[in-house]
Amino acid sequence: MPESNLTTLCYIERDGKYLMMHRVKKEKDINKDKWIGVGGHFEPDESPDECLLREVKEETGLTLTSYRFRGLITFISDRWQTEYMCLYTADAFGGEMCACDEGTLEWVEKSKLKELNLWEGDYLFFDLLEKREDFFSLKLVYKGDRLMDAVLDGKKIF
Repeated sequence: MPESNLTTLCYIERDGKYLMMHRVKKEKDINKDKWIGVGGHFEPDESPDECLLREVKEETGLTLTSYRFRGLITFISDRWQTEYMCLYTADAFGGEMCACDEGTLEWVEKSKLKELNLWEGDYLFFDLLEKREDFFSLKLVYKGDRLMDAVLDGKKIF
């Protein structure tokens, strides 16, 4: 069965930093060498919250105790199927962090995020996470690694 095109992504926050994953461990990885949050593909019959909690636990060893569903990101690409990503932030968790088999986990100062190798659209949603409290919908259209179009809440912004 092909992987679901429904995913979650979470930025776990602590002391002005986000927990980021540097995707360097898998040979075939759409995110190879990029820095991303933690999350992954829905399993059959999972809700977004169930997927989020399972993926965060699998990738980090942490159990989220306070999190918010912040936005829906629609990724369109000429290289992969359309992906619908449920974007979360979290500010409380328990447990001990463990090693991840998908990448290297590191706490990164929010002020230093723009120095990392990110997808272009990630800069847009980091900005939205900082400036907006309300739920948003963001559509990002890529050709290869290049962001070609961005639509926020139905209005073209890029």
